[in-house]
Amino acid sequence: MNIRANTPAAATAPAKQSFAALRHAGYRAQFVTYVLAMMADNIEHVISYWVVFRKFQSPALAGFAVVSHWLPFLMFSVAAGALADRLDPRRLIQCGMVLFIIASLGWGYFFITDTLEMWHAMVLLVIHGCAGVLWQSPGQVLLYDIVGPADLSSAVRLNATARYLGVLVGPAMGGAILLALGPSLGIFLNTVFYLPLILWLVNAPYGPRFRKGAPPRRAVRGLADIVQTIRDIAGHRVIVSMTLLGGCASFFVGNAYNAQMPGFALDLGHGDPGVAYSALLAADAAGALLAGVLLESRALLAAKARTAIILAVLWCCALMGFSLATVYPLALALLFTAGFFELAFNAMAQTLVQLSAPNEIRGRVIGLYNMASLGLRAFSGVTVGLIGSLLGVHWSLALSALAMLAIACGLLGLRR
Repeated sequence: MNIRANTPAAATAPAKQSFAALRHAGYRAQFVTYVLAMMADNIEHVISYWVVFRKFQSPALAGFAVVSHWLPFLMFSVAAGALADRLDPRRLIQCGMVLFIIASLGWGYFFITDTLEMWHAMVLLVIHGCAGVLWQSPGQVLLYDIVGPADLSSAVRLNATARYLGVLVGPAMGGAILLALGPSLGIFLNTVFYLPLILWLVNAPYGPRFRKGAPPRRAVRGLADIVQTIRDIAGHRVIVSMTLLGGCASFFVGNAYNAQMPGFALDLGHGDPGVAYSALLAADAAGALLAGVLLESRALLAAKARTAIILAVLWCCALMGFSLATVYPLALALLFTAGFFELAFNAMAQTLVQLSAPNEIRGRVIGLYNMASLGLRAFSGVTVGLIGSLLGVHWSLALSALAMLAIACGLLGLRR
């Protein structure tokens, strides 16, 4: 079957009023609970990465943190999207939140008993990655149910902003909790922030049984779903180009440099390494947050494939500058700039994919996009992390960003 018709909206999103998605009461509830869950996700990262770095000081383990976090997205994103097409995405998201809580409780146990070994850390990182798969694709399907196609562009950008708001608040909260309670009690406290999303989803009026005129549900077929979905989107130029853009950015760069941020903080040598580490993470998130607020408040940058690629080019340039910077304030400024362009191009690419996805395979198309834009980040743990143990994280990030820049320029040329 080759599905080319019945797309819910044009590939290019029309200009919308600012913060349009917030007119929906359901979206407002989703936004608040999403921010809290994302904040908890990042508090866990801050506490666990710092303890693991201090205990093992292993760039290879930091690289594994990236691989284990994102490999489940590569393997199971389409399956999770297919399940969201067929089952209730609310329950899938709740299962993901439960796994996040289990991971935090596991870290807390090993911290408080001082029995953490490297293999323990590896298992908990895998659990955390599996939790994310059950959250992302079903969450994006649910987003379409909440706001519909008219306000989807606003909702996607606001959700991306919420993600970075969690990234921005998470390190600050994580640092404060770490100082006030220590890693053991801090990671236990972190489990509370996942609960609001779980509770809201119990009776949230969205999902398959609330959809009008829903298409027939297709069976979940594992690997066959991936192959069939690729065939189904082959004629959708926008979906293909945005999936390639997201996949290449994920493969070469992803967010692998976040796991290496303690090393960047030490190399830049600016005051207390813990404070410098949190500030670098916050700078990246603050740039993205500004992008989300500025672009959404003024309804700027209508979603177009060419615009998304240009923003990705600018992101690569900012990252290369950061990787080679030797002055801490300059590194902060470049990382802030990189965060701005990262949110802008990622939100735009996701919007274009969602708007172009046929209704009957929406979850599968979103899953395929997530498989590329999130799952391939597992390999950025190799390009930035493991190669960083040989060449140094500065040069590995610079070379990875340069490779992505070349591909983005190639995609830009193909669109002429």
